[in-house]
Amino acid sequence: MCGIVGVLTDHEAAPILVEALKRLEYRGYDSAGIATVHNGMLDRRRAVGKLHNLADLLVYEPLPGKAGIGHTRWATHGGPTVRNAHPHRAGRVVVVHNGIIENYRALKEALADREFESDTDTETIAHLCETFLDRGMSPREAAAETLKHLEGAFALAFLFDGEEDLIVAARKGSPLAIGHGEGEMYVGSDAIALSPLTDRITYLDEGDYAFVTRSGVEIRDADGRQVHRDTVKIAAQAAQVDKAGHKHFMVKEIFEQPTVLAQCLAHYTGNGAVELPDADLDFAATDRLIMVACGTAHYACLVAKYWFEQIAGLPCDVDIASEFRYREPPVSDRATALFVSQSGETADTLAALRYTRDKAMAVVSLVNVPQSSIARESDTALPILAGVEIGVASTKAFMNQLGALACLAILAGRQRGQLTPEREAELVGTLLSLPAMINQALALEDQIRHQTGKLAEARSVLFLGRGPMYPMALEGALKLKEISYIHAEAYASGELKHGPIALVDNNLPVIVLAPRDALFDKTVSNMQEVMARDGKVWLVSDAEGVALAGEGVWETLTLPTIDPVFAPMLYAVPAQLIAYHTALHKGTDVDQPRNLAKSVTVE
Repeated sequence: MCGIVGVLTDHEAAPILVEALKRLEYRGYDSAGIATVHNGMLDRRRAVGKLHNLADLLVYEPLPGKAGIGHTRWATHGGPTVRNAHPHRAGRVVVVHNGIIENYRALKEALADREFESDTDTETIAHLCETFLDRGMSPREAAAETLKHLEGAFALAFLFDGEEDLIVAARKGSPLAIGHGEGEMYVGSDAIALSPLTDRITYLDEGDYAFVTRSGVEIRDADGRQVHRDTVKIAAQAAQVDKAGHKHFMVKEIFEQPTVLAQCLAHYTGNGAVELPDADLDFAATDRLIMVACGTAHYACLVAKYWFEQIAGLPCDVDIASEFRYREPPVSDRATALFVSQSGETADTLAALRYTRDKAMAVVSLVNVPQSSIARESDTALPILAGVEIGVASTKAFMNQLGALACLAILAGRQRGQLTPEREAELVGTLLSLPAMINQALALEDQIRHQTGKLAEARSVLFLGRGPMYPMALEGALKLKEISYIHAEAYASGELKHGPIALVDNNLPVIVLAPRDALFDKTVSNMQEVMARDGKVWLVSDAEGVALAGEGVWETLTLPTIDPVFAPMLYAVPAQLIAYHTALHKGTDVDQPRNLAKSVTVE
């Protein structure tokens, strides 16, 4: 969500901060600001809206200084206004903050004699720190004492009057990293922000705080003990955030799917079988699989539930992380808990992981960021190898989550004696054929662009699917509403007569995802019920399916024929392109849709 950067450099900090913040735009934000200390004095600049507004302000009101912190804000407490934008200041201290301070009301009451200018929870941090400075504490002592009084989730960076070689950074429930340069040091929400500046990163552990100077970093744990945290070298791909000639990051990432999926499948397969390098999972010893995720990752788990149950005979529960963590379900000591998160920092998913850690037989994560909190706190962390994903609406990460989950389902089937070597080789062969089929689906882009011109006029859209295509319909509806702002819902086709059919009239487009599988005839019957009530059916199927059921429909889209078990992976592509081109017709902000954030690090 929000983004933090900090620099201690021998150059002017403001341009570096703005460039680093640009690399965090993908996280979602509605205002931005920076602060520096120059000749011992703090100053700041803040602006609402896109970063270019802050950049323009800095042209007319330059901000000198070689030490600084910056922030992109996604509003939680208080609307997107200049006075609510970060950094927040109280006397001799400025603060930037990701997360939510849950006890800010109590803190604000205790600070009633101080004058507040914003509606935010963050400003209480600055005022609290200033009170400790008033008591004669040093900046380091004041920041450390402030942390003891904060409840909730946060990543923080403090900057002080008179301190041109100090940033205090802290994390609890929200990620933060320290970058190492030559005589320079950096702070960032993630490696992407820091990748042009350094490839050496130290990730703070839960509860850590750090005193950062140009000569290095001193890290202390939640109990104030000095500790060592490893420095890792980040991959070069972290710096690759250009659009490569595409209009948007989202469409670039859609077209990257054949390549990244092939890389993912190559990592998990070999010689016609599934192989897990550097991982030892025993699905034969488990009696239940619990999968937990949020948003698009949750829909990937819902698809995979069909795979684990049908391919491996393994009972499987799928939960939304924010519900799972508070429902406090019983977890068997023979259960395997699997957590799926693109960023590896999703707050609810991380909390759910911590709930199961001492209960389940094994805690496994599927992530796109190997150094993330979820990966580090799992017994086994499996990479999806999708590369950096900038578009808020997940595409290639979703595809690779499905690819990795499919491989795990096949592995479970083998380990549980449900698959012969021949059937395993057949399933792996289908997976390996998918990148080429996805390329064929991508070739339909021009047709989809034309067809979505009419879809963009709709006020509501219905998606239908059966079996594993039902969660794929859910994902298609999510994508459409995320970036086009058209209301969209998805239902299992068999549920149509149990209520949703009341919505059908001649103004309602109904997108039916129907590969030629064992449930195809039933899906066609549901589709005919829609057409009998003048609903506008857009049938997405293979050539045989379109030939059998395409007469009289509003639109058709013909995909390659695939083994139905893995059809959701292929059908994800038109669902993504339908959403993308509908959004283009409507003129919405595809990469940064309103109100959304890429990495949801607060509840």
